[in-house]
Parts: sequence; C-alpha cells; structure tokens
Amino acid sequence: MADRVAKLSTEKAVVIFTTSQCPMCHTVVSLFSDLDVCTAVHELDKDPRGRDMERELARRLGRSPPVPAVFIGGKLIGSTDRVMSLHLDSKLEPMLKSAGAKWL
Repeated sequence: MADRVAKLSTEKAVVIFTTSQCPMCHTVVSLFSDLDVCTAVHELDKDPRGRDMERELARRLGRSPPVPAVFIGGKLIGSTDRVMSLHLDSKLEPMLKSAGAKWL
C-alpha cells in the first residue's frame, strides 16, 4: 500500500487524502481552492483500498485519524495544523510556487 500512496501523492503538485465526512478535510480543501490551487483529492472512504491507505498514512503521520493528509510536490506536509501554520507564517504559498502548483 505504501507504493499506491506514493504513486497517488505525486499525481499533481498538491494531493490531499480525505474522508467525505471530515470537517477539517473540507477546510483544507477549501483553503487550497481559495488559493487557486488545483488539487487531487482522494476520499479514502469511497476507495475500495481506502482503509489500507488510511493505515499507511497513519503510519507516516504518526497519528490517527490521518486525514487530511496533504502532499505538496510529492512530499508529505502533514495535516490541518501543519498546513494552517505554514499558511499563517506565509510559508505555504512559496512552497506551492516551488512545487509548480501556483505561478503568481
């Protein structure tokens, strides 16, 4: 399952693993939308292999539940707290530009 997560995490500059009923997942997806970033969103509860991917993400993040799990440029950034911290510290947009997710 690590290979599947690795493959999916690089399909776009920003990839977010979520579940459909997670309010924090919605918040993170909305943030990237507000920043005009096109993301790939994978709802684990709608994927037949979602449980296995969820376990792999929990292992990588060291926490459960592991969603939202945000990858930028194929690198695991973290969950809501990490993404919001980067955004508030004005470090998220340069990271997005560096990954090719944002041009301006």
